[in-house]
Amino acid sequence: MDLLEYQVKEWFGKIGIPVLPSQRIDHPTDLKRLKIRYPIVLKSQVYAGERAKAGGVRFVDTTIDAIAAAQTVFNLPIWGELPEVLLAESKYSSQQEFYLAVVLDTAVCRPVLLGCKEADIDWESAGEKMQHVVVEQEFSPFYARRLALKMGLQGKLMQSVSSVVEKMYQLFVQKDLDLVEINPLAVNASGEVMALNGKVSINERAIGRHPDLAEIAVKIANRHSRSSVNGHLGDWDGLELHGKIGILGNGTGSMMATLDLVTSAGGKPGSCLNLRHAFLTDVSPTTFCDRLAKGLNILAADRSIQVILLNLLGSVPQTEEVTDIISNFVQQDHHEIKSQTVKVGSRTRRESHFPRLVVRIAGSEFNTTKNFLDTLNTQTDALIVVENLDEAVAAAVRLAKPIAYKKV
Repeated sequence: MDLLEYQVKEWFGKIGIPVLPSQRIDHPTDLKRLKIRYPIVLKSQVYAGERAKAGGVRFVDTTIDAIAAAQTVFNLPIWGELPEVLLAESKYSSQQEFYLAVVLDTAVCRPVLLGCKEADIDWESAGEKMQHVVVEQEFSPFYARRLALKMGLQGKLMQSVSSVVEKMYQLFVQKDLDLVEINPLAVNASGEVMALNGKVSINERAIGRHPDLAEIAVKIANRHSRSSVNGHLGDWDGLELHGKIGILGNGTGSMMATLDLVTSAGGKPGSCLNLRHAFLTDVSPTTFCDRLAKGLNILAADRSIQVILLNLLGSVPQTEEVTDIISNFVQQDHHEIKSQTVKVGSRTRRESHFPRLVVRIAGSEFNTTKNFLDTLNTQTDALIVVENLDEAVAAAVRLAKPIAYKKV
């Protein structure tokens, strides 16, 4: 989960990384009450990159020009994303610009400090210019100074840059981050450094440990839901597709393998959810059964989903509770699910949006679960339980095919 620039700047300011005077702009008229002096720069607050090239960064000298520019930027999509917020910031004259980052290197399972004397990095040749220091033990200022020295910095500038790196690392650890980036870190004629732009990537599995991050995650999820076909999916570890077969798996591999098989069998996968992980916005621990119940309800609410394919591979935790959840789901009162009347020829029929469920369970719990679910009194094909994944996929594809109605 990434933050917008104005949020990053708030964090930088609190931890002591130098940032320019700035103000959040929610509407062009907010510029009439601007608290910072002109000239300023207006920046579109979107997650997409290259906003300057797309026209999302404007320099202005007066209030009239600022309001006109803000109106334009608010209505300018960047890679399909419209900003809800702009950032107004003081203009800064820089003599040099650096790139700095603290990143979690999953290959060595250690934080790595990165630094380059060029801010506009060509990532294809970055290896030749980028300096790095692996934080192999408990962090100390030595690591930050070592990076600054490898970048070729000396004297006051070396001290200033290493101090910024120390604070970046402090933020990295405090918030359980995957990345803290400053691009560029500008240096003016007096040798003072300033973070002109920044990026923060939050480790999504750490959100539950930080209430302030959970609040941000909720806002991002709500923002996503206004532009998404199924807004709930923005919080999940999964894929949002638009076919008729929704997929639930208890692992990324399980989910992706099921998706591939459905596609190979001629089916059209819909949204796919990984039940192994919790909602990003859940601040308290969740169980597998919590996620199963929520996942079933989310897919059932998607009007395009006709069949839900649940693939449980290996040991299934809380087996009795899992069967209870499946039982309650298939026996739900259909009045709780929105339906619509469809005219077919001279007849009408009632089309329910309640999807049918195909459950594949592989493991020692299969017989127990199947025996229990077989006792349910459900309509034909409302619930199918099998052990073989190919059979489950074939059943889901068959159930998702459109029903042909004879003319009367």
